[in-house]
Amino acid sequence: MSLHALLANFVRRQNQFQNQFGHLVAWGSLTLVFVTALVVILRYGFNTGSIALQESIMYNHAILFMLGIAYTYTQDQHVRVDVIYNQLSDINKAWVNLLGTLFFTLPVMAYIIWSGWDYVATSWQIQEASAEAGGIEYLYLLKSLIIIMAVLMIFQGLSILANSYLTLFSPPSEQSDSDVNGGKL
Repeated sequence: MSLHALLANFVRRQNQFQNQFGHLVAWGSLTLVFVTALVVILRYGFNTGSIALQESIMYNHAILFMLGIAYTYTQDQHVRVDVIYNQLSDINKAWVNLLGTLFFTLPVMAYIIWSGWDYVATSWQIQEASAEAGGIEYLYLLKSLIIIMAVLMIFQGLSILANSYLTLFSPPSEQSDSDVNGGKL
């Protein structure tokens, strides 16, 4: 199997995984709406509440964003200066994606893992729970999302790096095969 075929296969599989995982995570927004509505109904309709239920909104929100960030990156919807990027040719976009991923995304995600590892490990060691009486336990699981998010982003960054490489350096006959998402990463 050639390098180009191997990279194209990796890009295809990684993007497929992120798309499926992103759609699964998106269902979390529905639970976020239901739990928020429940908190409001309980508070104003029945004059009661639950700290754990209120904290579950924060947990759900964190899960939604931390696990959904790599999907957003897959869909090419991350933050950047689109005024400039949208005007670029596909080749120049590939260069921006390649250099941006190589010099920004991957180093930042590696730093997040490096700097967050002890923070998450300490939370696991003490089985950290909510500081609020009646709050949700298992805060250490929520903090683990820091590392999981960075790993998901690294894999997606490698996919974008590979796709950019294929766009830039594949022979013209293979370029249509290397663009595995029809113009989108």
